[in-house]
Amino acid sequence: MLLADVVSTSAAVGATRARTAKTAALAALLRRAEVHEVEPATAWLAGEPRQSRLGTGWRTLSAIDARPAAQPGLQVAEVEEALDALAATTGAGSTARRAALLGALFGAATREEQAFLRRLLTGELRQGALEGVMLEAIAAAAQVPSAVARRAFMLSGRLPATARLALTEGVAGLEAVSLQVGRPVRPMLASPAATLDSALHELAPEASVEFKLDGARIQVHRAGAEVRIWTRTLREITSSAPELVELVRTLPCHSVVLDGETLALTDDGRPRPFQETMSRFGSEAGEELLRPFFFDCLHLDGTDLLDEPLHVRLEALERAVGRHRMPGVLRPTPEEAAELLEGALEAGHEGVMVKSLSAPYAAGRRGRAWQKVKPVHTLDLVVLGAEWGYGRRTGTLSNIHLGARDPDGGEPIMVGKTFKGMTDELLAWQTATFPALAREERGHEVLLRPELVVEIELDGAQRSTRYPGGVALRFARVLRYRPDKTPAEADTIHAVRALLRG
Repeated sequence: MLLADVVSTSAAVGATRARTAKTAALAALLRRAEVHEVEPATAWLAGEPRQSRLGTGWRTLSAIDARPAAQPGLQVAEVEEALDALAATTGAGSTARRAALLGALFGAATREEQAFLRRLLTGELRQGALEGVMLEAIAAAAQVPSAVARRAFMLSGRLPATARLALTEGVAGLEAVSLQVGRPVRPMLASPAATLDSALHELAPEASVEFKLDGARIQVHRAGAEVRIWTRTLREITSSAPELVELVRTLPCHSVVLDGETLALTDDGRPRPFQETMSRFGSEAGEELLRPFFFDCLHLDGTDLLDEPLHVRLEALERAVGRHRMPGVLRPTPEEAAELLEGALEAGHEGVMVKSLSAPYAAGRRGRAWQKVKPVHTLDLVVLGAEWGYGRRTGTLSNIHLGARDPDGGEPIMVGKTFKGMTDELLAWQTATFPALAREERGHEVLLRPELVVEIELDGAQRSTRYPGGVALRFARVLRYRPDKTPAEADTIHAVRALLRG
């Protein structure tokens, strides 16, 4: 298969807003791919090379001045071999060798292929939401139920491998993928609830209500004495949290997979700022001790619990972690639930989670079985750009552009701008960080690759023709950046529209 086939499919997907049309175009390409081409083609169309570290930033690629080929001739396998060689290029002289490899690759590519490769290697194709469309395309190409493909992906965490398995082994191969202690699964996600009463009305009486902490999501796996810990984006942080490793080794079990949150606490037991918790994950150790609060158990001593209802998983959780369980109540009355929410807020936490006791663990899914209740409106949005400030903010990148996730796999949809809530420290961080993510400079604006997620507090939303989604944020202000989240986990345009009054 030619790279040109992948490029034309990517262009067709980008040119339509219709999810069915995107799925059909992707599925058609996967059907034509040879077995060895499925994984790279899937990865590229989802917006990311299979190789994790290529050393090819924007500056490196902008220095390439290769005359484009007149006709397409690059094979998918040739491009994958070149990317493998780039990933393996390290040590003294690697910059020159990497430049030579890129020059040869781009010299064999047409103008359209060069543009595609630049976007792929700088992350501009990494839209996150396209993962869901790719899963539907994989299912369609292999003629397997989409639910089976989705489950295999959520348990393995690898989209290209899921595609190859679906197209070579079908349903049987996909159903053979199971939870493995030591391999993280995609975490189950929650949807926002308008109020505590509305969440209880939908899920009670078979519901649990528990604290929602202002901490970092963790997934913990233990097999004997070996303990490994991942963040919600499946980045391993075992070496950064030795106190959590030691604690989990003391639990009364041999093997376990736990879902929970961790955070640093002050001496009086109140949560420290979220940034202090997240800073622990960037180093081998830290001064602030992290405390875990577990709220789910996916495996215990040889028994997988993913498909069991929550009340069964909570019984296993109690046996496994005891006092390290998230504070909460089962089957509360409305008065008891309100009291728990008040207690969570008084303790400095975000709010509460309301969960269906009959629901299985839906890895990777954001549904109504888990609902988060917070006293203020917040949204996790993608940063699309920023503007150079003026007055007191001259010389800093301020006034960020905000986008909501397109659930149909398109580019994030702009819904507003804000410069409110930014401290001098945050302005300095943005000014230092944003240039490395720049994809275009347009006057006083710096447009960014859609990689950063920021949590925004807002009063609500209003209808607007100014932005393409037909909606704009009201009184938006920055709360914090979310390095623990990817654009695929940002809130959708539907979540923004749900805040429209009336």
